Amino acid sequence: MKLEEILRSKGRDVITIEESRTVLEAVRTLVEHNIGGLVVMDGERPTGILTERDILRITGETPGELGSIQVGAVMTTQLITAKPDDRLATAMDVMTENKIRHLPIMDGDRLAGIISIGDLVNACRVLAERENSELRQYIQGAG
Repeated sequence: MKLEEILRSKGRDVITIEESRTVLEAVRTLVEHNIGGLVVMDGERPTGILTERDILRITGETPGELGSIQVGAVMTTQLITAKPDDRLATAMDVMTENKIRHLPIMDGDRLAGIISIGDLVNACRVLAERENSELRQYIQGAG
C-alpha cells in the first residue's frame, strides 16, 4: 500500500501554524483539532514541525511562558518527510528509526498531507482484514 492511498482515505488537510505564533496558540490549535502535531509554515514552504513532545520539552524548561515563546524557537527544524508514492512499510521504518509520530507528505515542493503513526496502524489493520477476507473466500471456494 502506498501513502497516497492513506491520504485518499483520511484526507489531505493539514493543520499548520506560522513560526511567529506563540506556543500557547499552538497548544490551543492542537486541542481544538484533537491532533498531536502542527506543520510549521513560512508561506507555502514547510520549515519545521511542532509536536506534543516539543511543547512538553519547553514547558518543562520554562513553565508559564508559553504565551510569549514563539513556535519558531522550539519547533523541530529537521523536517523528516515522505512522498505520496512511498510504501507503507517504508514510512513505518522511517518513523520507527527516527522515533517520530507525524510524517508530513511532500509532493515536490508542495505539502500534500500528513500521516500519523495511528494512520499507519489503521492502514495495517485494513490490509490484514482485507487479506483475511480474501483467504477465507479462497478456502471456502476450494472446499
